[in-house]
Amino acid sequence: MGRLENKVAIITGSAQGMGAEHARLFISEGAKVVLTDLNEEKGQALAAELGENAVFVKQNVTSEEDWATVLATAEEKFGPVNVLVNNAGITMAKNMLDVTVEEYKRIVDINQLSVFIGMKTVASSMQKAGGGSIVNISSMNGLVAGAIGYTDTKFAVRGMTKAAAINLAPMGIRVNSVHPGVIATPMVVQEDTKAAVEAFSKHIPLKRVAQPAEVSKMVLFLASDDSSYSTGSEFVIDGGLTAQ
Repeated sequence: MGRLENKVAIITGSAQGMGAEHARLFISEGAKVVLTDLNEEKGQALAAELGENAVFVKQNVTSEEDWATVLATAEEKFGPVNVLVNNAGITMAKNMLDVTVEEYKRIVDINQLSVFIGMKTVASSMQKAGGGSIVNISSMNGLVAGAIGYTDTKFAVRGMTKAAAINLAPMGIRVNSVHPGVIATPMVVQEDTKAAVEAFSKHIPLKRVAQPAEVSKMVLFLASDDSSYSTGSEFVIDGGLTAQ
């Protein structure tokens, strides 16, 4: 039996990248998964690849209406939700003095506000299911400084996770955050960045970047009953970078 057998999961930003890796692992462990993303073409293709236990819903994660549609689809197709992975997010690598207010608001909406709306939306469904697990994907930049906007919102996700864990504990809902470091996704290891990433990896205590599957296994642990007494905590997967 898989570690997520008969559990219903929503994974945002899952048409590609890390979210797609999480979805593949969840399906292999017995979950029924609602994939969400703005990229409808890739999302539909992944759902088709994953089979009858996966369904795709196009979603703007900053929209309460879209969140309501995602939840309604999950409950209609599979039943009450047991797991939410707030994976959707964007980066911004600009000096603070070059960032416009509109750009700043956009990254706050996508990286921070969406996590709040998602947790608020699924809580009642998880209560019907008898409890659940929310996994919020932050970053090592939710622990140490990085780019303006990105760092701010990833720290906020870490704080929201702790506050939500206290609020939702009486409902049997656990909330934890995951803090990845440098991960070997296609965006990170593309030809124009590969050399820089390899050079940077020498400064990581484990002397390498992480593979996407290593992060997915952490997310799986938190989604499953194996982490039944963990809530309000951050789980760091950065090869020791923030320990230095």
